[in-house]
Amino acid sequence: MTRRPPAAFGPGCLAWLLLAWLLLALAACATGPQRAALPWRDAEQLVLVVVPDWNATAGELRRYERRGAGWREIDAAVPVAIGRNGAAWGAGLHPARSDGPQKREGDGRAPAGVFALGTAFGYAGRAATALPYRGTTASDWCIDVPASPLYNRIVDAREAGSDAVAGSTEPMRRDLHANGDPRYRLGFVIGHNPGNRPGAGSCIFAHLWRAPGEPTAGCTAMAEPAMRALLGWLDPRRRPVFVLLPQAEYGRLRHAWDLPETAP
Repeated sequence: MTRRPPAAFGPGCLAWLLLAWLLLALAACATGPQRAALPWRDAEQLVLVVVPDWNATAGELRRYERRGAGWREIDAAVPVAIGRNGAAWGAGLHPARSDGPQKREGDGRAPAGVFALGTAFGYAGRAATALPYRGTTASDWCIDVPASPLYNRIVDAREAGSDAVAGSTEPMRRDLHANGDPRYRLGFVIGHNPGNRPGAGSCIFAHLWRAPGEPTAGCTAMAEPAMRALLGWLDPRRRPVFVLLPQAEYGRLRHAWDLPETAP
């Protein structure tokens, strides 16, 4: 018996192979902007603050949970206040950007970008949150002195020494050091400048506002009920991230950064 040689790929087969490759490529594009390349690709909770522009001092905070490949909004938006001079690009999980103001120590701007969440804190010994929690005391300070080796860290002066906190303007018990100031009664750390680069900005928190809409030195402030709801919802097992952007930047980066499709 004479065996027939294997058939070579004809034009029809090649056309089908090209079509299959094209369909696979389109499917990959449809899953989003290369989520595998995003440091926050596994995030399942997202806290989003959008402000009108770089110089705005107030905006809205929204909460989202990931459902499959997309995001679902949780509850209604709440008003927040940010830096007294607006916002500026910070250092976080997102790639460094030069197309806008840059966050610096003492500039009165809230850092913009995508950030990890740090420890929750407050005046009470405990709080209703799954985040790691630090009940603060009169000896706890966040170091905002760029020359300090403890820059951008919360330390206990009883352990670090009084010289270590000298010059810092950020006591964590503002009620005891600043005439009953309630702003740090409840809050959490926003992971700006995780490398603690001197002068790049320090001690960035989400915390309570002293009066509705009052701007901050660079943090994000809100009413106490909103903070309690946020802390009760956040779960470190779901790898939450905090995002702050001006409206125009949100529109430009939404797809590339895998942010919720519906712009606030």
